[in-house]
Amino acid sequence: MRDIIKETKEKISKIKIALSLDEKVDEMKNLELQTSDQHFWDNPKEAQSIMQKINETKDKADIINSIETKLSEIEELDEMLEKDPDPQIELDIDKELADITQILGKFELEQFLSGKYDINNAIVSIHAGQGGTEANDWAEMLLRMYLRYAERQKWQTNIIHQVRGEEAGLSTVTFEVIGKFAYGYLKREKGTHRLVRLSPYNAQNLRQTSFAGVEVLPMMEEKDASDFVIPECDLEYKAVKATGPGGQHVNKASTAIVLTHKPTGITVHSSRRSQHQNRETALYILKSRLWELEEDKKDQERKKMKGEHKIAAWGNQIRNYVLHPYKLVKDLRTKVESNSPDSVLNGELDPFIDAGIRLVA
Repeated sequence: MRDIIKETKEKISKIKIALSLDEKVDEMKNLELQTSDQHFWDNPKEAQSIMQKINETKDKADIINSIETKLSEIEELDEMLEKDPDPQIELDIDKELADITQILGKFELEQFLSGKYDINNAIVSIHAGQGGTEANDWAEMLLRMYLRYAERQKWQTNIIHQVRGEEAGLSTVTFEVIGKFAYGYLKREKGTHRLVRLSPYNAQNLRQTSFAGVEVLPMMEEKDASDFVIPECDLEYKAVKATGPGGQHVNKASTAIVLTHKPTGITVHSSRRSQHQNRETALYILKSRLWELEEDKKDQERKKMKGEHKIAAWGNQIRNYVLHPYKLVKDLRTKVESNSPDSVLNGELDPFIDAGIRLVA
């Protein structure tokens, strides 16, 4: 126990040094003094930037301070146990140390998420590849996997738009994931996902390979509005009949919206409960797609400068899910593997997500 406490303290010290946390806390206190000035909000953009710095530093300092306080309490309990052993208290301490390790691990992981929109909510789209019903079923399996993963992360999810397959599964589905760092965690899930299994959809029960493409975008929110100003004349809204399942996800009423960005031809669908919600959501998604378009252009320019030549294709295959003749899920970028595809498809994606976050671009 004392070794674990010592190692945790050393890890915290290294984190504080790496993040210059003490210096940032001093800077935060000076910035907080500025917020009391009566003219602080005269320049809203600058004021918002300062408030963001304050909140980011405060969040980090609060997590570290909370862990240090808990460690001090555990050390006091440990001293008490030397004089008066209590098996129940020892179990409680073990659990507390496990919780601290988990919190600290997540905190370390999130330091890799330094992208401008990594902290934002995410928009995830899944598109069935060629293969008819098989591919549609695979798209729906992926949807379930990501919804389960989000549930494990205690994130909220809402389906924005979906098109059912003719016989089963989904042709395409778009949903939002609401949670801190949702985009940062999920962004490397973008690409082509490949499934190999015995087909449940043919009489011969033959082995079948199916593909589905996953897209992940940051949800552009009101605070990001100044980054993307789209002239109203570039937008075309069209009301269409919603085709979702109704219930808690998509309203059956004719409230769906198709938003087209005329200069690029980008089309966005939203099938929420009201026209107002749909217009708002569709615009945020469009801004996200335009941001992605600009990022892709920058990425292509960087690759040209480095002399990298890669054939452009619809997504890059990132992960294989093999259910037959053996069981294996393997990420082709990080080389992370799992011999339990059932668990992975049930949302246990942590090893893959964590390795993806640490992956050097």
